[in-house]
Amino acid sequence: MTSRALILALTATLSAASPAVAVVGGTVSRGVDGPRAWTLRVETSRGELCSGAAIAPELVLTAAHCLMGGGAVRVVSLDARFRSRTHPVISVLPHPSFVPGTTPRTQPGTDLAVLRLSRPLPADIEPLSLGSGLSQGETVTMAGFGLSVENNKGTARRLREARLVNAGNYTTSNTVKVAVDTQAMGEAPGAGACRGDSGGPVLRGTASSRDLVGIVSWSSGPLNSRVRRICGGFTAITPISDHRAWITEASGRLLALGGDARQEAPVPPRASYSWWFSR
Repeated sequence: MTSRALILALTATLSAASPAVAVVGGTVSRGVDGPRAWTLRVETSRGELCSGAAIAPELVLTAAHCLMGGGAVRVVSLDARFRSRTHPVISVLPHPSFVPGTTPRTQPGTDLAVLRLSRPLPADIEPLSLGSGLSQGETVTMAGFGLSVENNKGTARRLREARLVNAGNYTTSNTVKVAVDTQAMGEAPGAGACRGDSGGPVLRGTASSRDLVGIVSWSSGPLNSRVRRICGGFTAITPISDHRAWITEASGRLLALGGDARQEAPVPPRASYSWWFSR
């Protein structure tokens, strides 16, 4: 099946689409200098779990929908021995076009947010550079702390990575890139995002790349699945190149706040959506 046909066929699977949570069909990330050095956990006091990407010593890029449940936000990094370290978040800035109360798939705005930490990340965390446009057919590597077994939350909070291929653009209310397993190609169960992977980094090429080309937003199951799945088929990615200007401007605004910034936790909308809690 061609990439264009895959994108058209994806329409039939969207009833089972969900915010991305954990890497299904991927591998545990073990390299000290790999995704560990820039992939972070994003957690809220309301129990939400997502992933994020370090883009500066005090800044983290993630998916805006991860923050819509309200509550205090914190970031967790892994040290060189893969032990967890907690970092308080003092300010949250979602993309101005983001509309609370929608699902990631039906989001008419941009599913991005920048977080400002109370102090710089440890020196062993290496912020990523903002990459250029992603072409159809390019391979990418995604990483996240989501589920490795769909509907089993006990498999979350372990860093995993997976190689995918960009199948092209997909447009509903907004436009995202859609990536699929390099072998299954979205037709059969394969590697891809799952619950908890939302906000995770997508790098151009291999896991050793430092070129951030996207942030995971949502996922859906494969085309030829006999059971309802929300993971292991298509991974929807918010492209960095389309929003580089806003990311740069938002980063400057948050850094200009200085050390006296205070977290502005989003107020939960009436129809707030959590991919983590959804069934």
